[in-house]
Amino acid sequence: MGQLFDRHRTVLGAALQAAQDRGYWSAYPEVPSGKIYGETAKEDGLAAYRGRLGKPFALPGHPGNGTVGAEISPYGPTLGITYPAAGAATLVAASQGAAHAWANASPEVRVGVCLEILARLNRISFEMANAVMHTTGQAFAMAFQAGGPHAQDRGLEAVAYAWAEMTRTPAGAVWAKPQGKGEPIVLEKHWRIVPRGVSLVIGCQTFPTWNSYPGLFASLATGNTVIVKPHPGAILPLALTVLVAREVLAEDGFPADVVLLAADEPGAEITRELVQHQEVAIVDYTGSNAFGEWVRKNAASREVYTEEAGVNSIVIAATDDFAGMCANIAFSLSLYSGQMCTAPQNIYAPRGGIETNEGPKSFDAVAAGIAAAVDALLADPARAAGVCGAIANPATLLRIEAGRGLGRLVRNSTPLVGVEGARTATPMILAVEGDQTSAHEEECFGPIAFVVAVDDAAQGIAHAAELARRKGAITAALYDTDETRIVEAADAFAAAGVNLSVNLTGGIFVNQSAAFSDFHVTGANPAGNACLTDTAFVAGRFRVAMWRRPMAA
Repeated sequence: MGQLFDRHRTVLGAALQAAQDRGYWSAYPEVPSGKIYGETAKEDGLAAYRGRLGKPFALPGHPGNGTVGAEISPYGPTLGITYPAAGAATLVAASQGAAHAWANASPEVRVGVCLEILARLNRISFEMANAVMHTTGQAFAMAFQAGGPHAQDRGLEAVAYAWAEMTRTPAGAVWAKPQGKGEPIVLEKHWRIVPRGVSLVIGCQTFPTWNSYPGLFASLATGNTVIVKPHPGAILPLALTVLVAREVLAEDGFPADVVLLAADEPGAEITRELVQHQEVAIVDYTGSNAFGEWVRKNAASREVYTEEAGVNSIVIAATDDFAGMCANIAFSLSLYSGQMCTAPQNIYAPRGGIETNEGPKSFDAVAAGIAAAVDALLADPARAAGVCGAIANPATLLRIEAGRGLGRLVRNSTPLVGVEGARTATPMILAVEGDQTSAHEEECFGPIAFVVAVDDAAQGIAHAAELARRKGAITAALYDTDETRIVEAADAFAAAGVNLSVNLTGGIFVNQSAAFSDFHVTGANPAGNACLTDTAFVAGRFRVAMWRRPMAA
C-alpha cells in the first residue's frame, strides 16, 4: 500500500525543497513537445478529445439518476457530452460511504495516491488542453500550460504542503516525566491525522483545473473525500480529472467515490444545496464576489477557502524602457482577452506625464503608447488568436459594449480576424480622470482597461492600494526609477494584501503566477480569503487526535 509513495518519493522531495527555496522548479514540463510527451502525443490527445464529443462521459460506478451536459465551445461547436447527474444528498451520501477507508489510510498512502493521480493527469495533458480550450476559450498553447502542467504543479504544491503539515507531528513518541527519586512516569503516545469530512470544490469556467487543483489535492491528501462541482460551461476538464482520480483510487483498493463529480446545467445548479448540506465540512470556491459572499455567509462553521474578484492596478511613475514597458503591459492586457483574475484593469499615470528613456511623455502619449503596443502585438492574425483566445462567457461581450461610454476611447475593442464563428474581442482602452469618475473602481472582467489620470505617482500608488483594500486585488505592478518610491510602494501594496511586480519589461508578466515560488492571492483583501498555496491553506483541513497509555514495563 506504500508503493505509490515510494514511486513518487523523489518528486515529493523536490517539491518540498522548491517550496522552501522559492526558486524556479517545475515537475511537469510546460512545453507541448513531442520530444517530451511522445511524438504522437498531440495527435493522440486531439483524437481522445474528439472521441468524447457527442456521447455520454463514462464514469464507471458513479452515482447518478440522469444525465446533464450543455457545454458549447467559445470557438463555436457544441460539445454534446453528457455526464452522470445526481442530487446533493445522493452525492454527499456516496462521499460519506467512501470516507472511512480513505480517512484510515496513512498519510504516506494518501499522498502516494495523489502523486500518482497527478502523474497520470500529466500524461493526458494534450487531451486536457483540448478540453480546456473548448470550454474556456483559451488558445491551445495557454490551455496546455495552464490547464495541464501549471495546474498539475499547483496540485503538487498543495500535496507537498499537506505532507509537510501532516508529518510535523510524529506518529508516536515515548513521554517520560521525572519523579525525583521515584521512577519516572512513562507513557506511550500516538497521534493520527483526522480529516474534517466531505470537501466541496467549486470550479470556475475560465481556469477549471488551475484554480481547482489546489483545493482538490489539499483536501484529498489530508484524508477528506472530495466532491468536484464544475462550472456548467466547463465540465469536461474536471470530469477528466475525476475519471483519472477514480481509476487510481480503485486500482489501489479504495472506493472510487472518494472523488465524485457534481455535474449540473445552467439554471439548475446544485451548488447552493451542496454548500449548505450539513455534512459538507470544507468548501473551496473560485468565482464572483457576489456568489463568494453568499458562500461565506451560508457556509456556517465550514472551512471556506475562496478566490474571488478584484481590481488589479498598474502605476506608471517613470521608466527607463518605454517601449519595453508598453509591450509588456500590452501583452498583459491581451493575454486570454483579459479573462484572468490576475489581469490588470487600471493603469494609473500622472496627468502631467512621466520621464522615460525617450524623453518626457505626456499622459496621452503614455496611453497612446500602450494602445499602439497592443495594435503591434495583435497585427498578425495568427499571433492575435494565440494570445487572445476566445471569450468564455457571452456576458463579457455585453460588458464591453456597455463600457464604451465609461471614458474617452483610446483603443476600441474589435473581434479577431480569421477566427470567424468564435466569440472574440481585443482589448478596449479608456482614459479617465481619476478625480471625476469612479467607473474604474468596479471590476470590469474581460478585455477592458482604464488609463487613470492622477496628480502624481504617489497619488496613483495610494489610490491603487486603497482600492485593493476596499474592492480586492490579486496583483499590482509599478514602473519607476526612484528606489525610495519603489520601496514605499512595496510597503503600501503589502499593507493592502497585494503582490507587487516592479519594472517588468521582458518575458514575465504581471498576470503570471509560478507554483512553488509565487503565492497566488494573499487572503488579506476582498479578492479572496485564502492563498494558493501556504500553510494556512492545508492546515485547517485536518485535526490531530491522540491516544496514550502507560508504557509497558
